[in-house]
Amino acid sequence: MSSSTPARRVPIEPQSVDAPLTDSAIFLVLEVVDAPEAHAVVRSALASVSDVSKNVAFRDLRASLSCTVGIGSDVWDAVTGLPRPAELHPFQPIIGAHHTAVSTPGDILLHIRSDRRDLCFELERQLLDVFGDAVRVVDETVGFRYFDNRDLLGFVDGTANPVGLALPAATVVGDEDPDAAGGAYVVIQKYVHPLDAWQELTTEQQEAIIGRKKADDVELDDAVDGQKSHKTLSTIEDDEGEHDILRDNMPFGSPGSGEFGTYFIGYARRLWVVEKMLQRMFIGDPPGLHDRLLDFSTPLTGSVFFAPSADLLDALDD
Repeated sequence: MSSSTPARRVPIEPQSVDAPLTDSAIFLVLEVVDAPEAHAVVRSALASVSDVSKNVAFRDLRASLSCTVGIGSDVWDAVTGLPRPAELHPFQPIIGAHHTAVSTPGDILLHIRSDRRDLCFELERQLLDVFGDAVRVVDETVGFRYFDNRDLLGFVDGTANPVGLALPAATVVGDEDPDAAGGAYVVIQKYVHPLDAWQELTTEQQEAIIGRKKADDVELDDAVDGQKSHKTLSTIEDDEGEHDILRDNMPFGSPGSGEFGTYFIGYARRLWVVEKMLQRMFIGDPPGLHDRLLDFSTPLTGSVFFAPSADLLDALDD
């Protein structure tokens, strides 16, 4: 090759951040045992996730099985030994006048998705066998598709997700942080809802809080001033335009135990976009006028992870 010929850039393969919405999902948050030998086991386990996933997925290739892995700030250095993504840090609590976005422990996130619940179960079982005693389960939540992608409050969830070329542009880190290129920031929050209180509202009151029509998901006009809807508060715009994130939220719960919830999971190219969205919700815009959806949605968890590129993840044990 001539010295004047530029080297061909090898494409970076992201993880399956853009996997399609599925009928079932498992959100598994793990804490790594504080021991050097545990870090080595976790490193090897993370590098094997793609192979284990392929082995389980082969049982039904039509079931869209995938597993996206996120690594938390507290273990990033010890587990990966790689440069830290520019924005990676623990979830910062947001304390509003009426509601608080809590911060909870979490070192590893496994976001398992499939149209078959049994495949999700089997992949989780095999992965936990690989991690062994090097981790403790902090939270395990099983999500499910509810009717036409609605949450348990009765509204369609994820309507504003980017599609086409806008999807990687909104979720995948690029040349702005070369060491983290191909990765994505992940924020999770587990919300529970008092459905009895929510159902006491009229449909019009619910729609005003959400900012969309309940039946057909049509957007309502933004408020010019005063109290803003959830749709408006969770939309981040500046001089560069609107900054999108990818939401892969899912309902969870158990009518028998009176638990009804939404598992929020947001993938973003820029962590600050999700953080600003949450600040607007919990503090208010203007401050004092918080997102009224929070009067019916209590966050139990809050964690930040970085989902490195598939290439980086596979090579962790090299």
